[in-house]
Amino acid sequence: MKNRKMNVVERVQAPTPKWFKVLRTIGLALATVGGSIIAAPIALPAGLVTAAGYLVLGGGIISAVSQTAVKSEEEPKTEPEKVI
Repeated sequence: MKNRKMNVVERVQAPTPKWFKVLRTIGLALATVGGSIIAAPIALPAGLVTAAGYLVLGGGIISAVSQTAVKSEEEPKTEPEKVI
């Protein structure tokens, strides 16, 4: 694995592993649900609005952390040549 220091912009633009793409999508969905509850035009119980705020926060954190995960650039393993 290459040991290369990357800044934040390079990390975000680098390829993301599949599992972290799934987590990013889940985080975005949680944040969207929470935002929809907070922005609802009807009066909702305070506990529900508070929980929605935590959904937005948690979803945002999951999405941000998942976006900065980077695929490792490991060199393919090759078998040693056989001497006949």
